[in-house]
Amino acid sequence: MKVGFVAIHYPHISHREEFIARVQRAVEVMRLTPGCLSADCWVTVAGDAVVSTVQWESKDAQASSFAAAKAAGVDFDYDERESRPREILRLVSA
Repeated sequence: MKVGFVAIHYPHISHREEFIARVQRAVEVMRLTPGCLSADCWVTVAGDAVVSTVQWESKDAQASSFAAAKAAGVDFDYDERESRPREILRLVSA
C-alpha cells in the first residue's frame, strides 16, 4: 500500500529562505532512497508556508527514507524559526 506525507511549515519571514533550503535538502535525500516515489518542496502563493510532499511504495520505505534523512543530518527540528506549529498529514492510498 502506498503511503504519503504532507507537512505544512510556517517559518518566520526572517527564516523563510533558510527553511526552504532545509526542506529542499530533506526532499533531495528522500528522493534517493529505495521506495520513494516522489518528493517535492512547495511554497504557497502567499509566501506564508513551505509545504513538503512525499510519496512512498510502503510504510517500510517511508521509515527507511526518514532514517536515511536523519543519518544524513537533515534538520527536522521544530523550533523558534517557525511562527506556529506544523501541520502534518499522513496519507494512505485509497
